[in-house]
Amino acid sequence: MNDIYVLADTMIQQRIGNKLKATRLKQNITQQSLAESAEVSLSTVKKIENGEISSFGSLLRLLRILGKLDALQSLVEEEPLSPNEYYNQVHAAQKKARKRAVGRIPHKSKEESEW
Repeated sequence: MNDIYVLADTMIQQRIGNKLKATRLKQNITQQSLAESAEVSLSTVKKIENGEISSFGSLLRLLRILGKLDALQSLVEEEPLSPNEYYNQVHAAQKKARKRAVGRIPHKSKEESEW
């Protein structure tokens, strides 16, 4: 099935878990070793491989250790700004710049003091 949008969330999580498990086994890494390298618990690795992905942070750690973090590349890439967007962004930043006084307040001498 090629259309991910028709799959239930649990099915997607199950497929991700299966893929991670297959990748781990291809790399000849034990669950315990993966858990230690990713700094997560062994039970977390087991749960994720079973499709119980409750922590996105833990999933990211496993993906990084297994060399599969690039699967999320399109989600973190910044899209290039159009010339109009760039102009608006620069212009907005210039407007927000804090204005400072350039002169000094003249000090009154003690003789001129009204007190």
